[in-house]
Amino acid sequence: MEKCPFSVEKLKYLNLLAKSYKNINAVQSKIIDLQSVLYLPKATEHFLSDIHGEFDAFYHVINNASGVIKNYIIELFDDEMSEEEKKELATLIYYPKEKLYYLENQGKVNKEWLESTLKRLIELTRRVGSKYNTEKVKEAFPKDISYILQELIFESPENRHKDLYYKKIFSEIINMEAYEVYIIELSKLIKRFAVEHLHILGDVYDRGENAEKVMDFLINHHDADIQLGNHDIVWYGAFTGCEALIANAIRIAVRYNNLSTLEDGYGINLLPLVRFALDEYKDDPCTKFIPKGDHLESERDMLAKVHKAITVIQFKAESKIIKRRPEFKMAHRDLIYSMNKDFTKVKAYGKEYPMEDSYFPTLANGTDYTKEERAIVDKLVDSFKNSAKMKEHMKFLVEKGNIYSIYNDNLLFHGCIPLNEDGSFTVTDFMGTWLKGKELLDLLNDTVKKAFYTNENREYYNDILWYLWCGEDSPLFGKTKMTTFERYFIKDKETHKEPKNPYYYFRDDEKVIDNILKEFGVTNQIGKIINGHVPVKATHGENPVKANGKLLAIDGGFSEAYQKTTGIAGYTLISNSYGLVLATHEPLKGVDEVVENNFDITSETHFVLKYENRRRVNETDLGRALRDRINDLNDLLEAYKKGYLAEEK
Repeated sequence: MEKCPFSVEKLKYLNLLAKSYKNINAVQSKIIDLQSVLYLPKATEHFLSDIHGEFDAFYHVINNASGVIKNYIIELFDDEMSEEEKKELATLIYYPKEKLYYLENQGKVNKEWLESTLKRLIELTRRVGSKYNTEKVKEAFPKDISYILQELIFESPENRHKDLYYKKIFSEIINMEAYEVYIIELSKLIKRFAVEHLHILGDVYDRGENAEKVMDFLINHHDADIQLGNHDIVWYGAFTGCEALIANAIRIAVRYNNLSTLEDGYGINLLPLVRFALDEYKDDPCTKFIPKGDHLESERDMLAKVHKAITVIQFKAESKIIKRRPEFKMAHRDLIYSMNKDFTKVKAYGKEYPMEDSYFPTLANGTDYTKEERAIVDKLVDSFKNSAKMKEHMKFLVEKGNIYSIYNDNLLFHGCIPLNEDGSFTVTDFMGTWLKGKELLDLLNDTVKKAFYTNENREYYNDILWYLWCGEDSPLFGKTKMTTFERYFIKDKETHKEPKNPYYYFRDDEKVIDNILKEFGVTNQIGKIINGHVPVKATHGENPVKANGKLLAIDGGFSEAYQKTTGIAGYTLISNSYGLVLATHEPLKGVDEVVENNFDITSETHFVLKYENRRRVNETDLGRALRDRINDLNDLLEAYKKGYLAEEK
């Protein structure tokens, strides 16, 4: 026997691989399968950004796949269905249980309707699943009805030998009243196969009232990832015990009259804070702190007092960080420390401004917590750190979340890449190390992940998380300052401005964007930057497609709080084997109206990039991984053929 060409380590690996592929036939079969998969069309990716807790709008966009489902219905049934019938079928796929219940109450569900609907759902499932091999499609089938689904989907409906067999399957599903299960499961499969990968480009949290539902959905999604946003960092840092970010999370929730995520979603006990606020500010109308949105008159006074109490606690906590971290260079932001003794004036930007509010009973001893505040903060830290649901969600952020990702030649991040006024990369002194561009984001990403697991240097990691929320060189924040204090207490609106990082002025500069892509190793000509964070003002004529198509900004205003500015309810992006499709969404009406009137929020879609040739799996990240797998299998095949490993027959 000739000398074995494999190292000892390689042979050990091949021995492990041989447990799955026990002989030559098994190896060859798998190689044939994988080589063939390389020439399937590239799977569809869906990009969403800045959800801000708006679960209903998020869930609808997920269900309609930004128009992908509707396009499949048009492709298959345009000639045989009316417009209203196509809308009804789409709504049934989006919300199968709710729509079926509605149609049953309307008396529209009969044997003829059920048979034609089931057949159309089968045909749609077969069509959207055609981009995957049979094994992958079967893996997605619910086990209890997998056998029947295989018969209906994989067998040709034109098979004359099985004509009566198929008819009997449909009639039995209807006669046994099992149709609800099949309609629901087929609808799930259609949505599952329509989009393979889901990318969330930051800011799941804040403003909307159901961020925890969004997180539950993402955890249960078959393939989702997150690029961390500054609002996500607030909740992540709150869980790790950062007092300033705990106060931030509560302040924003109260400001938008949204305590459901805190109390119902994560079980955070706010009662001690409420009692403290009602006692400490009982004689204060707290007019500057009345929450936004609708709220009961009886709750308004209480919420305003809680809002003010937690805001003062936040500024105290931030003051402590600023003092112990001079390297953050944020002393000029310590405005609570810059008020005069009777709190009637504050010094900012080298000038004194009158304070809009001067009632601060807990500031008598400076920025240290009072005894009562200390007790409340300790209870809140304990409540955040011991929330089982929050721990589950933050662990998901650690495992699936990153400051940035590169996926199929696209650079994904939430905020910005810090740049200087001339478009060059900002060199940042990050805790004693000078970094820029990719090196900076890599170290920050590593630091964020360590913050979850480490028990050492807890204060250090929490301070870094706070800096990521509002620091000048934070790639998640992307502004020179956060003017929270000024917006509450200084009337002059010039002080409210938050100048953006120069990155945002260079987003239309193709040369600068090319330089960023090159810095991160994205050299493919079809590579793009895809990010969110700053809402695109569509009503002002701003275009989300920038730098000659090299950058796509897809924050169009999922959050209702932004829609007056943007004029729309968000952009989303679809990447399929033909190119990139941008979808513009109208504000979502109630789910009941969607179900009853077949209302679909996708208002417009258009290609922003068309590939010259249809893109195949071979050209994707998955393709690269499959080629590595094929190489290993070829080595195993050689080992079997030349006797270095023994086959099992």
